[in-house]
Amino acid sequence: MALLQVLDGGPAAGLESVCSLLKRTHPHLHVSKHKLRQVEGAELVRLKRAQGGQTLGFSSRPFVLCGLPVRRLPANQLLFERRNGRFVLQLTGHPDYGVPFGQDRIVPIFLATLAVQQKSQVIRFRSASEMLETFGMHKGGKEYRRLIGAFERIFGATIFFGTDPLKPGAKVVHRSRFNFLREATIWYNRDENQPALTEAFENVIVLSDEFYQEIVEHPIPTDMDAVRVLSSAPAILDLFMWLSYRCFAAKSEELVPIFGPRGLAAQLGNVEYARPRRFREKLEEWLRAIHGIWPECPARISADGSALIVNRAAAVAPAC
Repeated sequence: MALLQVLDGGPAAGLESVCSLLKRTHPHLHVSKHKLRQVEGAELVRLKRAQGGQTLGFSSRPFVLCGLPVRRLPANQLLFERRNGRFVLQLTGHPDYGVPFGQDRIVPIFLATLAVQQKSQVIRFRSASEMLETFGMHKGGKEYRRLIGAFERIFGATIFFGTDPLKPGAKVVHRSRFNFLREATIWYNRDENQPALTEAFENVIVLSDEFYQEIVEHPIPTDMDAVRVLSSAPAILDLFMWLSYRCFAAKSEELVPIFGPRGLAAQLGNVEYARPRRFREKLEEWLRAIHGIWPECPARISADGSALIVNRAAAVAPAC
């Protein structure tokens, strides 16, 4: 009855009142505002995909094949490694800032997207809040400080990406050691009432030659609306990006081992799980979230739990 009275109050009562009422009267049915935003975001992703109106973004190959750490590494650990088949990614953090982790992974996506859109190694954007808006993040002191930390870790990191140098008989296809950025001038704090910015206030980032070349030669398209929904869930975002690429590259149904040196667990940036069963449970949870925004995703865990089954599919639909 109380719920009907709230609804009868019209739009003014709104979603906030319904959520508040559920929290008081039926705590087990309460859905947080964060969950509601995620559901709304997932619906938007599906709708825009069906209509051929996806917002296109780009990522770079090393960080699609191999994920950054999901969580902050111990202070004394400055080397992080992931392997995908013959490829190996080694990330070395700066002693003062550490290794990039968590939501830091959206910075390379943002930079790669602007580099492709602007067709330039020198990329420009008007405000730090533009990046927060791109990924649906709140504009406030906490998020700005997090953004500053992310750029410090990204700027200070050194990346090695190539074929495994320790594998006997390995044929080198590509091997490179590089930094993300060569130079960066970023204005983090700015009066919101300030008039249109001049050239002096632009944020300017110069990508390193190697990082820019990697983006130009291997731009990996992605659905930016999906990335926005998953930006606060790095492990799921890693799997979504990986599946988007892996399913597009698949010629037919393929099995990817979950464990072992060539397994999925060695490729994603997730933390290590003591028990394989625990990782499979998390993998099932991540797949459910991905199917929520990409229902046609053909990925599933094999009946014996040893492999992930993938098939050819496209997460980024061609424009109508």
